[in-house]
Amino acid sequence: MLSSIQSMVRSAYQNKYAVPHFNISNLEIARYILEVCEEMRSPVVIAVTETAVKYMGGYKVAANLVTSLIEDLDITVPVGLILDHGKTFESCKKAIDVGFNGVMVGAPNLSIDENIELTNRVIAYARSKDVYVEGEIVADVDNQQTEHSKAECINDAIKLVGETDIDALAPEIGSSHGISDEAVEIDFESMEIISNNAHIPLVMHGGSGIPDHMIIKSITNGVAKINIDSEFRVAWTANARKFLNDNLKTYDLRQVNIATKEAIKEVARTKILLFGSNYKSLE
Repeated sequence: MLSSIQSMVRSAYQNKYAVPHFNISNLEIARYILEVCEEMRSPVVIAVTETAVKYMGGYKVAANLVTSLIEDLDITVPVGLILDHGKTFESCKKAIDVGFNGVMVGAPNLSIDENIELTNRVIAYARSKDVYVEGEIVADVDNQQTEHSKAECINDAIKLVGETDIDALAPEIGSSHGISDEAVEIDFESMEIISNNAHIPLVMHGGSGIPDHMIIKSITNGVAKINIDSEFRVAWTANARKFLNDNLKTYDLRQVNIATKEAIKEVARTKILLFGSNYKSLE
């Protein structure tokens, strides 16, 4: 049984911690994450992208995977399931129809007015099913953060909140997907302006690789959900590669995945402690 993402994020926002949003790519990563969240009594939002849905075989497969693990592993902490970066109304609808209780509307090539139109269309469909809806504002596609584009992002973020009924907002604040070799520069000035004007929970996309002190400062500035994906992939890949190099005759796929278990769990544990969500399932 999935739990309300709205309630999770609202509680985090009010009590100054962040709900972990953990993306999954396969059964094993999903299982290990859920086991750690149960162990640490942390609420969690499990996320899949459209690409992950395609890889897994479909929206229903992804939904059934998560809900079956919750049941069979006796997971008692709050768990939500969100479509991460739903680019079209159709993809968001498919996710909602098979049981996802959250969708993040993320179509970066749309104008702000088109973004608002799409977001409102998704909200109109989602509300009757009590589905959490997250909006997003991104910078120019060339990623050149000029003062003009910075001001535009702030204005667009406030406009999106004012003209929709989104539950949370993922604004452009300097984080990016993947793990970059370049130093991260979080725009705390913009974050504070948006937070003070939006008055709803903020979400940090691309949370992998962000220094701890920036995560903590972001939470104090209204970030109530933080998305992690790449760090799980890096942990899985490094440990699977080492195991295969050390066991050249191995052909049991299960053993490869088991070899990644502790590394995946350690990423989840570290983030839960950093976000302050441990033992928050009791609130």
